Amino acid sequence: MANSSFYKDKTILVAGASGFVGTHLSNKLHELGANVVATYNKRIPIDLASSSRLKCDFTKYDDCLKATQDVDYVFMCAANTSGAAVMEKTPLAHLTPNVVMNSQILAAAYENKVSKFCFISSNTVYPVTDFAVKEDDVNYEFFSKYFIVGWMKLFSEKMTEMYSKHIKTPMDTLVVRPGNLYGPNDKFTWTESKVIAALIRKCIERQNPLPVWGDGEDLKDFLYIDDFIEGLLTAFENSKEFESINIASSIPVTIKDIINIILKVEGSENTEIKFDTTMPTMLPKRLINTDKIRRLGNWEPKVSLEEGISRTIVWYKEYFKKKTPEEKYDNQ
Repeated sequence: MANSSFYKDKTILVAGASGFVGTHLSNKLHELGANVVATYNKRIPIDLASSSRLKCDFTKYDDCLKATQDVDYVFMCAANTSGAAVMEKTPLAHLTPNVVMNSQILAAAYENKVSKFCFISSNTVYPVTDFAVKEDDVNYEFFSKYFIVGWMKLFSEKMTEMYSKHIKTPMDTLVVRPGNLYGPNDKFTWTESKVIAALIRKCIERQNPLPVWGDGEDLKDFLYIDDFIEGLLTAFENSKEFESINIASSIPVTIKDIINIILKVEGSENTEIKFDTTMPTMLPKRLINTDKIRRLGNWEPKVSLEEGISRTIVWYKEYFKKKTPEEKYDNQ
C-alpha cells in the first residue's frame, strides 16, 4: 500500500491528468493528502480530484516551467498515444511530440529544483522473447512494429537517467514500465482504444459476429489500473536515485481468454466470434517479470482479470449511457 505520509502535503504535478493513468493517479494522490497540480491539453479532465488545474502544451518550454514551479514531485503521464492501427500505419506520429515533451518537462523540472521525477515508459522497450522480461533485458532490439515507439520510449528513459546519474547535482528519477493497463477511464473511442477497451465496447454494443483483430492467440500481460497506481506509488516512494521498474500482473493471458471473460460477464456467451488476421496486430507474446517491484515494496496485484473487467463494464455502461465515447469526448 502507498504510504500516505510520504505524499501528504506534498505538491505533486501530474502531467497529463486528463488521460487514463493521470486521472487515476491524481485521484489517488488527492486521497493521500497531496496538493495535486493536474495538467491537461485538449481534453478537459472530468471526475478529477485536484488542488489546481493547468492547461499546458508541453511542447512549449514556458508551459513546462509554469507547470513544474514550486513542485516537489513530477509524474510524467502525458503522451501522444494510439491503438494498433495508428502505430502500424503512421508510427512517426509518436516520435517528435513525445521526445520534445519528455525532454522539456525534464529540463523544466530540473530547473525548478523538483525533488523527484517519474517517467511512465512502456514494455515496448524490450526485445521479442519467450521468457518474462526483467528490467535489465533491454538490448536495443525491438519488435519490428515497435521500432519507433520503442526507441522513443528508450531514449526518453535514457534522458531521465541522465538527470540522476550523469550530472554533478542530480535529480532523483524513476522509470516505470507498465504491462497492458485497462479499467475505467480508459480510451474507448474506435481510433484510440486498445484491445480490452475495444472488445468491451463491441460486446456492450452487441456486435454479432464480434470482430476481433488477429487470431486471438496473442499472449499478453494485463493489469487493472488500480493495481498499477498502487504499484506506481509504491515504486516511487521506495526507489532511490535512479531505477527502472516493471509493474505488471505476471499472469499471461490470451486475447481469446479476454473475449471469453467479457462475454461471460455480459451474459453473451452465444456471440459468434469473427477473427480477422488481415487487421493490424502487435507483438504476439509479451511476458513481464515483476520480481523487482514485489521485493521493493511488498506489492502484488489484487484485482483478478474477471473482477477488473466486470468493474470496467459497469463503469462503461454508466459513463456512456447517454453518449458514445466519441460524442462524450467531442463535447469536452
